[in-house]
Amino acid sequence: TGVATMKFKSPPVNSLSLDLLTEFCISLEKLENDRACRGVILTSAVPKIFSSGLDITEMYGKSPEHYAEFWRAVQEMWLRLYGSNMVTVAAINGSSPAGGCLIALSCDYRIMVENPKFSIGLNEAQLGIVAPFWFKDTFVNVVGHRVAESSLQLGSLHPAPQAHRFGLVDELVPEERLQEKAAAVMAQWLALPDHARQLTKSMMRKAVLDRLVAHREEDIQNFISFISKESIQKSLRMYMEMLKKKKS
Repeated sequence: TGVATMKFKSPPVNSLSLDLLTEFCISLEKLENDRACRGVILTSAVPKIFSSGLDITEMYGKSPEHYAEFWRAVQEMWLRLYGSNMVTVAAINGSSPAGGCLIALSCDYRIMVENPKFSIGLNEAQLGIVAPFWFKDTFVNVVGHRVAESSLQLGSLHPAPQAHRFGLVDELVPEERLQEKAAAVMAQWLALPDHARQLTKSMMRKAVLDRLVAHREEDIQNFISFISKESIQKSLRMYMEMLKKKKS
């Protein structure tokens, strides 16, 4: 059919580790280079979670070199997905905070399971972290300035119905219809000539992509200096301890 499905499977919560990000970029590149592949549906093989976002263990107690390698991989994931020539549909079958939300935002179309227990948003502020400018730009382009501004300041996670109301997701469907709906949307997008759609997508997204490309090294250095701060490391440690308590 010319459509691939990519499933995240890194239990328990599909955290975006360096390994997962690397695998993601390699898989996406293979699909981009396959001329028979025109679209990709992104979803999760882990129940109730799309992706919990960036793996906190990659950002805690590591060397500056490790932080640089990790952040470069996060950038690469976004540059490849946001700038992809393929039609990209996110089939969001669970909660999707932070980096998981970024993956969904970077797709052309977002369909989410209509379960109010599932939420999505850029909640970095809750961890004492600031979402970088390119997360912010992607968010603003989807939901508009006002919703993005309040959501980012409050680190809001929006339940599925609210996310749909804000335009953060395009459609809500019952869980059993998610894959069928994703395939139907994909067919609708692929009914157009590829070149016209690709050029239009590039025109809409190029300025945002170019901004990161132009400031990539500076963005990495900013991340290293920010994440290495004692106060940030402390809040990450407290967050990790809170997660451990929840588990036990």
